[in-house]
Amino acid sequence: MSGRLTVIGLGPGNADQVTPEASRAVAEARFFFGYKPYLDRLDLRPDQTRVASDNREELSRAKEALAMAAQGHNVAVVSGGDPGVFAMAAAVCEAIEAGPAEWRAVDVSMLPGITAMLAVAARIGAPLGHDFCAISLSDNLKPWDLIELRLLAAAGAGFVIALYNPISKARPWQLGRAFECLTAILPGTTPVVFGRAAGRPDERIEIVLLADADSEKADMATCIIIGSPETRIIKRGERPALVYTPRSAAGPRK
Repeated sequence: MSGRLTVIGLGPGNADQVTPEASRAVAEARFFFGYKPYLDRLDLRPDQTRVASDNREELSRAKEALAMAAQGHNVAVVSGGDPGVFAMAAAVCEAIEAGPAEWRAVDVSMLPGITAMLAVAARIGAPLGHDFCAISLSDNLKPWDLIELRLLAAAGAGFVIALYNPISKARPWQLGRAFECLTAILPGTTPVVFGRAAGRPDERIEIVLLADADSEKADMATCIIIGSPETRIIKRGERPALVYTPRSAAGPRK
């Protein structure tokens, strides 16, 4: 008998930003697999069980959850933000593709959540108002040369860039190198937004120019939005500035 596996996005950390759909799925599931800080956000009942694991154990976590669901249980895998953005939805799909046939019979659904770049963007205006992309700076699953190539291509094409996983104790230098790459293409006046813990009590949002961007302003709880040459800052006196990217673009210069 096959069960159910739901991959749930809990949003950026503010309980008000968890979707009603996700809340219903949490109420229905019996076993919860995830990174401990994400599981700690859940107010579970005595009949619900959490199975915590380290942040780097995504694939093994997905396999354990699928194995339990294949036994007929109602299982949830939780992610912060949106599970389809550098998170558990892809790990579950990867496990199903390489796993036993019974895992393909599991009723699997992915429930979206507010991802970090959307939460940060909403706090400061509309920096994602035109074309944008998201790039993870983690080189755990891809080579750094590929990351640099994507940064240069995105900046050269005029995309606003949201940087995920910008820096950690194990990866202290990549963000600084990313700023160096982008400075070679973008004007130093390009707005850069450091958005840490958007929507949570320890939120910190800071707007700087690319020429002044300092990697020490970020940690793993930070999402960084780097504007395009079209992105603007609107000063508003005593009110916080707004950052936005116009809906239209001039196109490449000939």
